[in-house]
Amino acid sequence: MTQSAITKQKNQTVDTDQARPVFPFTAIVGQEEMKLALLLNVIDPKIGGVMIMGDRGTGKSTTVRALVDLLPEIDVVDGDPFNSDPKDPELMSQEIRERVQRNEELPIAQKKISMVDLPLGATEDRVCGTIDIEKALTEGVKAFEPGLLAKAHRGILYVDEVNLLDDHLVDVLLDSAASGWNTVEREGISISHPARFILVGSGNPEEGELRPQLLDRFGMHAQIGTVKEPYLRVQIVEQRASFDAAPLEFRQTHQAAQMKLAENIIDARQLLAQVELEYDYRVKISQICSELDVDGLRGDLVTNRASKAIAAFDGRTRVTPEDIYRVIPLCLRHRLRKDPLESIDSGNKVQDVFKRVFGYTD
Repeated sequence: MTQSAITKQKNQTVDTDQARPVFPFTAIVGQEEMKLALLLNVIDPKIGGVMIMGDRGTGKSTTVRALVDLLPEIDVVDGDPFNSDPKDPELMSQEIRERVQRNEELPIAQKKISMVDLPLGATEDRVCGTIDIEKALTEGVKAFEPGLLAKAHRGILYVDEVNLLDDHLVDVLLDSAASGWNTVEREGISISHPARFILVGSGNPEEGELRPQLLDRFGMHAQIGTVKEPYLRVQIVEQRASFDAAPLEFRQTHQAAQMKLAENIIDARQLLAQVELEYDYRVKISQICSELDVDGLRGDLVTNRASKAIAAFDGRTRVTPEDIYRVIPLCLRHRLRKDPLESIDSGNKVQDVFKRVFGYTD
């Protein structure tokens, strides 16, 4: 990471502090599983997002929002409402593609990866966008008002209490997240735009689980519980009290750790393409998925990607069995449930099969 990038990151931190102080990610005690899943999805967005399920008051929303501070900058076409990538055609809107074909010079700006909150009562029009039919008919132009999916393109879309969201809306989100495109059709008029985002959902299992078909579409599943150790509970309470009393000063004490973690994320994103996963390990991952009777191939794909991401995060270009062991419960546990009334495995079943297939002891 260059010195100019580090300086820019520091300036971003100051700007965030002045706008609205956010609890620092590095100050969050415990919940390592949730933090790891979020970081790996930022390193490789193609992992497919993460579903976080846990008790009330366990810091789900706090942790997700704290992630925003660590997000790196990306190049976007200045003024484009879809955050189009100036170099990758797959991440460009139709208008930007046409400008590229005309050999127009695109104005480029740098923008921090954004996180969009999806309100629980959001309508489909608010999420997907709307077409002005009257303008389209009278003026002959496709007047499109972008929705939250457009705003979340190349960023993070966070849905709190996703298990309370209307199933139809969840289907729309997951379809867009999987295909990378959002299509809006009204009265015979159709408009599509890229919508590649990291989908992060959170919820309380007491309020109901998602259907197995929907759960399977999330790349990873993190389970978190209330911290039981008294000394850790005291530490959490004291930190929260310190932050509430003096948020800017509290953030300042964690700025060095925040900077270091943000730098690690940027370095890992750059290193990811060089990371190798041995063929023998890939075969064993698929063997585990087969023995666990995991439907489809999403489990195989996500485990491969997550294993590479965690190796890149540690600054390595080769995946080890330890890397796979750390991520495979997050990638597979929510794919084992066949009966909607059945509870999600804690990860022990996945780890047991892993140890036998890999001959691994922790």
